[in-house]
Amino acid sequence: MSGTYNSNLPFDQEIIDIADYVLNYKVDSKLAKETAWYCFLDTIGCGLEALEYQACRKLLGPIVPGGELPGGARVPGTNYELDPVQAAFNIGAAIRWLDFNDTWLAAEWGHPSDNLGAILAVSDWVSRQSRLSGGKPILFSELLTAMIQAHEIQGCIALENSFNKVGLDHVILVKVASTAVAGKLLGLTRDQILNAISLAWVDGQSLRTYRHFPNAGSRKSWAAGDATSRAVRLALIAKSGEMGYPTVLSAKTWGFYDVSFKGEKFKFQRPYGSYVMENVLFKISYPAEFHSQTAVEAAMAIHSQLQAAGKSSDDIERIQIRTHEACIRIIDKKGPLRNPADRDHTIQYMVAVPLIFGRLTARDYEDDVAADPRIDALREKITCVEDPQFTKDYHDPEKRSIANALTVYLKDGSKLDEVAIEYPIGHKRRRADGIPLLIQKYRTNLARIYSKEKQEAILDLTLNYEKLSATPVDELMALLVSDSGGIRG
Repeated sequence: MSGTYNSNLPFDQEIIDIADYVLNYKVDSKLAKETAWYCFLDTIGCGLEALEYQACRKLLGPIVPGGELPGGARVPGTNYELDPVQAAFNIGAAIRWLDFNDTWLAAEWGHPSDNLGAILAVSDWVSRQSRLSGGKPILFSELLTAMIQAHEIQGCIALENSFNKVGLDHVILVKVASTAVAGKLLGLTRDQILNAISLAWVDGQSLRTYRHFPNAGSRKSWAAGDATSRAVRLALIAKSGEMGYPTVLSAKTWGFYDVSFKGEKFKFQRPYGSYVMENVLFKISYPAEFHSQTAVEAAMAIHSQLQAAGKSSDDIERIQIRTHEACIRIIDKKGPLRNPADRDHTIQYMVAVPLIFGRLTARDYEDDVAADPRIDALREKITCVEDPQFTKDYHDPEKRSIANALTVYLKDGSKLDEVAIEYPIGHKRRRADGIPLLIQKYRTNLARIYSKEKQEAILDLTLNYEKLSATPVDELMALLVSDSGGIRG
């Protein structure tokens, strides 16, 4: 059968809505654009920090030795030039490696900036190819629009639809959102974008196995890179004229709803706009699973209280964490933790470290720190209990809180006053506090890779919103190439 076969079936409305939003929606929100700019800076920085870890670096580069593509897409902080599919994997894996990029919490959670793997790789490659034929490159302002739209697709589907409850990983939404926006950046027609989105839904989807006991492992750090690179591949397949599958969601027996969603159709709280980017959560202070961010902040405050009283974590008898249901379901864990991927998804570990050391960094998940016997001893003293109001406020679209409250009981029979924090520093309600810290985080991450002169050139461009918006993406990517001989696996 020819690959150009066209069905006369109408596409599922859910697919039509995504395609028409990507093609026709004009982003007018100043808040969304400004937040997307900050999101870009933070996401790039997260990828640069990940390059310090060999476990991440070993996965980067061409898919086989010698498989680089001169004139292809660049990978920030390295000297790689790759085809856009593999570049998307590289960028996406680095972004997500340390669990430090943005977060969206709803019925399904996830990290919408994971989509930048596809957006950046395709934008760079298309721009470089366009210049060869005398065409125009993609401007950074267009990249911001693509980010806003990818955030919105992933986040709006996530608001009312839980994929984790049927055992599927949230990166399915990265694949769908990246496919749609990559299709637009690649110049696909409406029919081709419809086909591409259907291919993303019909694709094999990742199980959440690698995020949970007893199999939590490092695939959770490259799963988004895998999804965003697959999205680029599917968009390119659709561009070639390959057919789509119009009722991939709704088809009886064989469609996504019947096979993978217990026969339920997707529910939607709101139409696609710019809501998700405007309300996205930044991980600014701690590289920790987001449901624990306020708990870590509370633990840091308690560490200071203990020091002021001349006490330490050794004086703790037990700790109670009052929290929300999603936190208990995802990161409330007892027993052995086998690797860094397991530790950064365990609230007891993420609270114990700051109580003992007064810090929580990406390095604190590594084996040498985890070997300290005080951590496991303190973990055993920490219990979580659900507060129904916290759970309600977590799902309230007007609040979107991620509350945790810690009460510490001491061995002398006394207890410390409960420390309760509703909104983490990266929440929309704390933007004024968070953005200066986000910029400092970005500066720190640039300094990990680039010379001082190169840092200054990057900062001069990227911290000037108007100047950056008018900059072609390929010029920005050229600036982000390593100037220290290259990062290699």
